[in-house]
Amino acid sequence: MERLQAFLLKKEQQTLVGKPAIIDELTQAQQLLHVHFHEDYVQFIEMFGGAYAGLAIHAFSNGSSIGNETVVDLTLDFRQQYKDWLAPTILDTSYVISMDGGGNPIFIDSLGKVFICYHDSGEIKQLANSFELLIEENFCEW
Repeated sequence: MERLQAFLLKKEQQTLVGKPAIIDELTQAQQLLHVHFHEDYVQFIEMFGGAYAGLAIHAFSNGSSIGNETVVDLTLDFRQQYKDWLAPTILDTSYVISMDGGGNPIFIDSLGKVFICYHDSGEIKQLANSFELLIEENFCEW
């Protein structure tokens, strides 16, 4: 988090940082999606909003370079698009935090593990054991 703060909060990186999430947004989103956001993701979005951390992390108010889609938008779209491919237990208990360059959703499951779902095949691959580890593995300053 210290490295992210030092990088993202520089004046020239303002397009990479959104508006920090507030409790009401978190509560409403979790109720709407019927999920519980994991603490490391919450800590990130309460500090940076939707921001760049080696990949675009979506929240409620994203940096202008990230895009306008919220975690709610991405999750609801994921659930709709993959309802015939994936088990309801995956769809109903996960939330999408990012998309890779090929349009594949990156999501966090109910245990806090991070996965990618390849839209061409429906294959799911684990990327990291936690959101924190995902950021540690992907973030580098430039």
